[in-house]
Amino acid sequence: MNGKYAPILVVDDEPEMCWILENIISKAGFVSMKALSATEAIALTESNKFGMAFLDAKLPDIDGLELARQLRKTEAHLPIVIVSGYFYQDDLTIEGAIQSGLITAFVGKPFDHDEIVSVLTRYATG
Repeated sequence: MNGKYAPILVVDDEPEMCWILENIISKAGFVSMKALSATEAIALTESNKFGMAFLDAKLPDIDGLELARQLRKTEAHLPIVIVSGYFYQDDLTIEGAIQSGLITAFVGKPFDHDEIVSVLTRYATG
């Protein structure tokens, strides 16, 4: 799959969570790049094209939904997944973000590895 798909962006301020997501992504046959903050993620998007983004909802500099808004300015069709232990799938904020097209999907923490693979195979683009 690596040749067909652009790298997956992983943004989380917890290095362990980045490591877990990167390993799941790698085992599913995709390449990933990580950022530990929204600022770092934005810098990566200036020099890389991504096929999907997994964003933590709570980052040290700005929250994941605001980062999604900023990414949408340059990558209107990028599949964006919020990964969070703060929000829930049926949270009105998350439902509104999905309905408006700001984010593509939501994955709650703790998550099952198969859940990440399912989202990857459903939404990752080249």
